[in-house]
Amino acid sequence: MSSVVLVTGCTTGGIGYSLCEEFARQGCKVYATSRRVETIAESSFPNIERLALDVTDDESVNKAIEHIIEKEGKLDIVVNNAGAIAGGALLDQTMDNVQKSLDLNVVSILRVSKAAMPHMANRRSGLIINIGSIVGEIPTPWNGLYCASKAAVHSMSQVLAMECQPYNVKVLHVAPGAIKSNIANNGTTQFSLPENSLWKDYLPDMIRRIHASQTSGSLPNEAFAQAVVGKALKRSNSFYNYLTLGGQAFVFSVLKWLPRLTVLRLMWKTYSKKA
Repeated sequence: MSSVVLVTGCTTGGIGYSLCEEFARQGCKVYATSRRVETIAESSFPNIERLALDVTDDESVNKAIEHIIEKEGKLDIVVNNAGAIAGGALLDQTMDNVQKSLDLNVVSILRVSKAAMPHMANRRSGLIINIGSIVGEIPTPWNGLYCASKAAVHSMSQVLAMECQPYNVKVLHVAPGAIKSNIANNGTTQFSLPENSLWKDYLPDMIRRIHASQTSGSLPNEAFAQAVVGKALKRSNSFYNYLTLGGQAFVFSVLKWLPRLTVLRLMWKTYSKKA
């Protein structure tokens, strides 16, 4: 029987949409979700079904998962992909934006996993995939709220792996580097510099940082999806797996072994060449 997969954050042009198509290509039944279904383009794969799901709303999450269980009788894989960057200086972020970003990038993972876990535990089978980031381990200036949220995701993935192990529900944490997607365009649209910002002279650096993942060295999201889906569908005896790939992923892996002060100085020098 083919695997039933739920993917969050499947707006057209993003990595979630590519993950849906690759899972479908491998024969899975896929539920592509987004807060607004119209943001998900129709796919040529008949085994992809679009479904409204707002990861920041308990009722929406529970309703979507119950729909899947009623229709399919099971849920094998959950991909917690929904998220957004939060460009700008950390202390320029409004408290409202802080709460919304953490709810979308962090709390939503617990919300979706909490709703899915009882069904997986009942069958003693399941896989939770959390999409983190390399900046969750090596933070950079001008996207600090996103870095902090992905650091939380990294930690939560490991804790979930330990605590879900008794029910044979496994966790795959993915830490992408630079992946070609629509995340930078969305980040630019949502970014604004406060008039009284202490860091207004660094505005060009902030804009450059927002678009840092969309360079010639970025990995196409289709290639990213192939690697993640391949890892997800490969049988593993380990209750926790980690995958990092994409532009700068190898460099950031090396940086984890260097003295942290050295790394912070390097990150500041790299991302703060103000005009």
